Amino acid sequence: MTDTRTTSAPPATAAPPPLAPRKHFSSAKTRLVVIAGFAVAFALVVLLFLSPAAEDPRPTSLGVSLRSFFVWLGNLNPLVQIPIVLIAFGLVVALILLLIEYAPRAGTGYFWLRLAACFVIPVVAFMLLRPYQNALIYVIGIAIVLGAILFWADSRSGKGAGYLFQLIVFAAPAAILLIVGLIYPAISTIVQSFFDKTGDNFVGFENYIWTFTNPQGFWSVINTIIWVLIAPAVATIIGLAYAVFIDKARGEKFLKILIFMPFAISFVGAGIIWKFVYDYRQGNQIGILNAIVTAFGGDPVSWLAVEPLFNSLLLMVVFIWSQTGLAMVILSAAIKAVPAEQNEAAALDGANAWERFRNVTVPGIRSAIVVVVTTIAIGALKIYDIVAVMTGGRSNTTVLAFEMVNQQQRFQSFGHSAALAVVLFLFVTPLIVFNIIQIRKQREIR
Repeated sequence: MTDTRTTSAPPATAAPPPLAPRKHFSSAKTRLVVIAGFAVAFALVVLLFLSPAAEDPRPTSLGVSLRSFFVWLGNLNPLVQIPIVLIAFGLVVALILLLIEYAPRAGTGYFWLRLAACFVIPVVAFMLLRPYQNALIYVIGIAIVLGAILFWADSRSGKGAGYLFQLIVFAAPAAILLIVGLIYPAISTIVQSFFDKTGDNFVGFENYIWTFTNPQGFWSVINTIIWVLIAPAVATIIGLAYAVFIDKARGEKFLKILIFMPFAISFVGAGIIWKFVYDYRQGNQIGILNAIVTAFGGDPVSWLAVEPLFNSLLLMVVFIWSQTGLAMVILSAAIKAVPAEQNEAAALDGANAWERFRNVTVPGIRSAIVVVVTTIAIGALKIYDIVAVMTGGRSNTTVLAFEMVNQQQRFQSFGHSAALAVVLFLFVTPLIVFNIIQIRKQREIR
């Protein structure tokens, strides 16, 4: 007899609704509160360091400061200083690791750990940096603001207790240092460029007009433009040619070391070396160039005083000599990364060495060439040491970086110096932006 009973299937259960993705960051409200809080804390920090010191700066509560610690450390035996510094460094690292490891955990004890870190660490840090009696109110205010921000971020974190807390704790110091060490000086320099040499009277664009009309300012701009157009191009071309010719050659490592050695010499040292090459004097010649000239019956030449622009070109030779090694090393590594199959395929198609270099190697190392050119160009824009050592800016060889320091240190003209700094910043910015764009394009390709 056949069993006609059927087994009923279990009732289908409805699928659970998809879970909403957890937010890794806080809401817009939290971000606004955090930004506003840090703005207030930054204002208090500025007021703290701008406040006049007390006549008798005694510690308020800690009894010790970083200055007193280093004074005490300096009076000890050098053999004792080393372990003390290592211990102090280890304690700081241990505190950071403690926050990294235990701050995100849930629990009452970890909550109090985070709370203590929010309020105690700012007080201790600022009291160690500036332990003056009249700074106590600023320190307390900074501690309250930072503590409130951290506590708010911790309570509002969307990925578990402590995530946003950690993010702010370890990102805030870098952000504060960036603001204090870069953004604030940049804004202050721009503002200073519109005031006179004393910084008291507003003069508008007079300092910029001086930059492009006064001989010192004018030649500093012209020479800087010439430097950034010629030096990077020549250094890159020589470095690329050298890298191609020695690629896979016998003694390649030795040849690379030979051309890279000048890069290890400072610009001051390179300037002194080449100053002897260009040396000019009456009587016996110690400069190589004038020794060669006089050996063939000519008269010695004051090479670094030959105008216009020839003496600046001689200074560029020093910079190119020192930067060619950098270009060669980077481009040589890029050339070795070009797939050998591409060159072999081009050779089978009948391409000669020059065509393979132009159509295969150069496109393959384009990103490296961009990096080399922009890096050397930024270095050329900031050149100071070579000019200062070899000519001191005389005979119209001055550049923006040198003249900026010269106007401030020698003539005490802070307005002119600030205007030159702003012009130099405007020259550097397009190169940095271009470099960033190229790096992003390479990432998109990868």
